[in-house]
Amino acid sequence: MKKNTFKMLLVAIMAISMFLVGCSGKTEETGGKKEPASNGGSGSGSTKDTLVFGRGGDSTSLDPITTTEGEAFKVTENMFETLVEFGEQDTTIHPGLAESWEPSEDGLTYTFKLRKGVKFHDGTDFNAEAVVFNFERWAGGDEEKFPYYANFGGYKGDPGHVIKEVKALDEHTVQFVLTRPLGPFLWNLAMSPFGIASPAAIKKYGDDFRSHPVGTGPFKFVEWKQNDTVTLEKNPDYWQEGLPKLNKLIYRVIPENTARLNALANGEIDIMDGLNYSDEKTVTSNAKLQVIERPTMNVGYLGMTTTRKPFDNKLVRQAINHAIDKKSLIEAFYAGKAVPAINPMPSNIDGYNDEIKDYPYDLEKAKALLKEAGFEKGFEINLWAMPVARPYMPEAQKVAEIIQDSLSKIGVKANIKSAEWATYLEQARKGEFDMFMLGWTGDNGDADNFLYTLLDKDSIGSNNYAYYSNDELHDILIAAQQEPDKDKRNDLYKKAQVIIKEDAPWVPLVHSRPLLAAAKDVSGYLPHPTGSEALTKVEFK
Repeated sequence: MKKNTFKMLLVAIMAISMFLVGCSGKTEETGGKKEPASNGGSGSGSTKDTLVFGRGGDSTSLDPITTTEGEAFKVTENMFETLVEFGEQDTTIHPGLAESWEPSEDGLTYTFKLRKGVKFHDGTDFNAEAVVFNFERWAGGDEEKFPYYANFGGYKGDPGHVIKEVKALDEHTVQFVLTRPLGPFLWNLAMSPFGIASPAAIKKYGDDFRSHPVGTGPFKFVEWKQNDTVTLEKNPDYWQEGLPKLNKLIYRVIPENTARLNALANGEIDIMDGLNYSDEKTVTSNAKLQVIERPTMNVGYLGMTTTRKPFDNKLVRQAINHAIDKKSLIEAFYAGKAVPAINPMPSNIDGYNDEIKDYPYDLEKAKALLKEAGFEKGFEINLWAMPVARPYMPEAQKVAEIIQDSLSKIGVKANIKSAEWATYLEQARKGEFDMFMLGWTGDNGDADNFLYTLLDKDSIGSNNYAYYSNDELHDILIAAQQEPDKDKRNDLYKKAQVIIKEDAPWVPLVHSRPLLAAAKDVSGYLPHPTGSEALTKVEFK
């Protein structure tokens, strides 16, 4: 990403230097001019009705169904609403745009009663026809247009597509008819990508709706300066009386974690994500700041594209698993706020298989497996490292250097590459990387959202960046979706993890407890384990 040196007054530089004793002192950032103090920031001296959120990367789209990355959902969660919602800090299901719902005994029909009097930001009515319009739009797409819709088993015409029909029974009643039971159906509906959009706005803007978003949420879109800021303002007609409490939200891109902390210390932003674990004590020692810990529900991983040589060979993938010293990575970069990942999902998800043992760090075993695979002298590949800090990997470039060094010890030369964030995700989605670093923050707290979404053959082209395909695994995951008995469903997921462990499409690296920092006067901010939360109740003390 393009970087510009940020010019400060000498006094400000001295103040920040004193604050960040022991830090790197870098003050470079991406984007345009900083926001004037009158537009918000904890040092603004204003009425403080504007909150500036500092983040590591820009949104790839403001139409949530068209993307898979968290920087987009962080913003769209405040503009769009779903039929059902998660709890404030968990994944229990609550009413959203639907006041109530009734599933049939066979699990094939769900009937939703919608809220009355709700309007989209463009003044048009939210109703059952709007819900039908959105789902028909998504079902008529594909993995490239609407990647998350693959959670419903594919798209219109695909044999695995679960949603047979969505119909408006009257203005405020909508019914979903499924081809088979889908255990996580309600949890899928609550995910950020399925925010209901204005049909009129979609018809008006077409593909450009991604930069002209119109939902029903607490904030409405004002402006997007790409790689700089996204500005939202209060929705005066919001259906929840007295909310939101803020008048304006500004999401500001500052790629480097240290530069973001500088901006927070200087009062240019009010909240930042991606706080380096090594900087936690620096924040807690400052009376004007606070540390916020996000509930964990993530995994950071090293992926291998299984359709590209030499990673089409399972023995090679297993060798790579033996070559990575996860504990050293955690000691170096996570300050005790992470655990080594063994399976593709964290242990607090129902269905986790705690009987599976990790590949031990064993360089000799790794070399032996490479020899057996026909690569005794090793090979050369490209290792792609994320250009932005993510909750599961706040210092990706540094982690990549450690992995590079580890692989060199078994004869694998890894050339570190990177790209702008949107390009990085697109190339990974198309299977263009040999080896790549990515991760996942769970969308709904269900095992399906990790195993099926990330590693099933149905998800190739959406979130299965490793292009991993196993028919036995697929059959187990589909059976688990249809299984109403919780214990039997969990047993299926445990079997699935055994298959994944053997096939080794990833090196699961870490489950982290992400840190954020905020000005002390920020109140009402409740970080959600999914990584996306509406700032409806946030205010300044």
